[in-house]
Amino acid sequence: MANKIEVKELLDAGVHFGHLTRRWNPNMAPYIYMERNGIHIINLYKSAAKMQEAGEALSKIAASGRKILFVATKKQAKEIIAEEASKANMPYITERWPGGMLTNFVTIRKAVKKMAAVDRMKKDGTFNSLSKKERLQVDRMRAKLEKQLGSITDMTRLPGALFVVDITREHIAIKEAQKLNIPIFAMVDTNSDPREVDYVIPANDDASKSVKKVISYVSDSIVEGLTERKADKEAKKEKKEAAKKDDSAKKSEKSSKKEKAPKAKKEDVEVPSKDAEDQKAMKEAKKDVKLESKQETLDKATSSESDKK
Repeated sequence: MANKIEVKELLDAGVHFGHLTRRWNPNMAPYIYMERNGIHIINLYKSAAKMQEAGEALSKIAASGRKILFVATKKQAKEIIAEEASKANMPYITERWPGGMLTNFVTIRKAVKKMAAVDRMKKDGTFNSLSKKERLQVDRMRAKLEKQLGSITDMTRLPGALFVVDITREHIAIKEAQKLNIPIFAMVDTNSDPREVDYVIPANDDASKSVKKVISYVSDSIVEGLTERKADKEAKKEKKEAAKKDDSAKKSEKSSKKEKAPKAKKEDVEVPSKDAEDQKAMKEAKKDVKLESKQETLDKATSSESDKK
């Protein structure tokens, strides 16, 4: 598992600061420690426990080979999410959430394929055959798609989980994930409803330091899961190779035993001579030998029996 979370580190990062008391959501009451100067203070011990729980779950999802989609469109979290998600080799959305990103995934994939088609045109040289106006239009379209969907080009199927920063702002993404039963991990502040999320991390989602602290821990957990998956794959590959070597060794032993076994000697069989003189002598010998008929042999047998009596 990723490094243990220190409560002091969370305190230094300002994870404990919530929203104004008048803007709170009553469902966040179990995660609130106290009120100070009109601001709610989040219980960091609960935050640390929830971070660890979420980290373990995300590590398992990453180890299973599924993708985890990071979503954060607010200014403070954009760069942090892009950096940490790319470190873990996971897709992310930092611009406006494209409506139907999950529920209408087929159409989104078509837009991604359009980008790939433009890239192929540039490689083939067909792009240069277009007029100047058409080239400008294609470039603009490519840039627009790159800005919105460039980070999800590797996501060929629906993600295994969704990680959201500020669920109030990203309510559309939450609704889509709920509709498709995709597990939701999120940083939830005191003004949000934690019931909409499967794995709640009570934390300050407005300060960049706080976001950085939580997201870096999460990405480390994912990287750990991916390294486990890689190690398992290598171990399986080694086992297969060892099994193949054993089979080949057994086959070679069998073949060597067959070669060592003595071959049965063939019995000497008399072969008639092919010499012309020998064949002539055989014919003459056959003429001299008179073969008795069946009746003659019976008569001889009866006469010998009568003489004995």
